[in-house]
Amino acid sequence: MSKLIFINLPVSDLARAIAFYEAVGAKKNPQFSDDTAACMVVSDIIHVMVLTHPKFKGFTPREIADAHKVSEVLICISAGSRAEVDETIANAVKGGGTADPGPLQEYGGFMYGRSFSDPDGHIWEVMWMDPAMASGAPAEAGA
Repeated sequence: MSKLIFINLPVSDLARAIAFYEAVGAKKNPQFSDDTAACMVVSDIIHVMVLTHPKFKGFTPREIADAHKVSEVLICISAGSRAEVDETIANAVKGGGTADPGPLQEYGGFMYGRSFSDPDGHIWEVMWMDPAMASGAPAEAGA
């Protein structure tokens, strides 16, 4: 069995967080969701647990960071193309997020990345990398 990744994020408005993550393509798994938390499936491996503040506080003795003011973590996911990077950012904005809180990442034509923040300020980077170009082989057409 492949290992799964669960990213736990505190959110101030659970319904808003669910709607936002659905807007960027995640699917809610009702089996692991209730009125204090929702499991948002990003891929077969990546799951985002959006947790109300009281629920999140049950897992840590530390203060919950205000992600609008401090950097707590940068989460980076891959995309299949430059166009998919831009589409993901556009969907994040449509869902109530903010585009490009971090700088554009572009390296030698083989890597391209942008970022978005969710309504609670958590920053996600979306990165496309052409593996053939990175390894020195010719880039794929239309990438």
